[in-house]
Amino acid sequence: KGFCFNKTWMHTPEALSKHYIPYNAKFLGSTEVEQPKGTEVVRDAVRKLKFARHIKKSEGQKTPKVELQISIYGVKILDPKTKEVQHNCQLHRISFCADDKTDKRIFTFICKDSESNKHLCYVFDSEKCAEEITLTIGQAFDLAYRKFLESGGKDVETRKQIAGLQKRIQELETENSELKNKVQDLENQLRITQVHTSPAGSVTPKSPSTDIFDMVPFSPISPQSSTPTRNGTQPPPVPSRSAEIKRDLFGAEPFDPFSCGAGDFPPDIQSKLDEMQEGFKMGLTLEGTVFCLDPLDSRC
Repeated sequence: KGFCFNKTWMHTPEALSKHYIPYNAKFLGSTEVEQPKGTEVVRDAVRKLKFARHIKKSEGQKTPKVELQISIYGVKILDPKTKEVQHNCQLHRISFCADDKTDKRIFTFICKDSESNKHLCYVFDSEKCAEEITLTIGQAFDLAYRKFLESGGKDVETRKQIAGLQKRIQELETENSELKNKVQDLENQLRITQVHTSPAGSVTPKSPSTDIFDMVPFSPISPQSSTPTRNGTQPPPVPSRSAEIKRDLFGAEPFDPFSCGAGDFPPDIQSKLDEMQEGFKMGLTLEGTVFCLDPLDSRC
């Protein structure tokens, strides 16, 4: 899965991996779109934002300038003077990127918003670099996907299986604990029977502190096993393990999802990895296409 281009990449992998590539552009704005990909989708978005910008220009407003910083960590849109980040678009959320072959200043990309999960189309005006910026985003996406796979993304399914096995171990541990409680119940019943059937002066029944094998009963080890009263006897209380809740079954802290160790898989990290895997699998469609058909083409 992936994509290829006839054109060679614009930059060295190191430039996008260890640093970022800056570009200056004018930002026409962003608008919600219904689909994550498609020429018609971006054509309508460009038409809509160009018209809105034309109205603002007639009111005396200038199109704001922005700095784009493209790296394997995403596309940042910043104020060029204050360097304040206005938008931060992660690459696995970018699904479509295109520059306009009839208006070589215009380029656009569709990104899924991290909070609303809506697809937003961002439209820019770059007098000289529209095509280069599109290719740079494509290269960054390709490198980011490779890094994701190398740093643990390919192990997502394996780690899910590990998490599932650990959950099963916990269930078996609980089941084992409940069986121990049943044994304890039977021992208690046996003691009661011995007390009622033994004649006066006979051997003193065993102390409750030991089991029928003269051993101290072992305690349940799972916090989840709260066994109800059986046959009129109440099993001993289950000792608390609240101090160990934040550790896994083997006493280790939950592992970093991007390291190779095995352990608990926090749900928030799992959902993040799932989302990244889904986004990268969808792929980024790069398209140099014609989508500027408007007569309204005054410089922004």
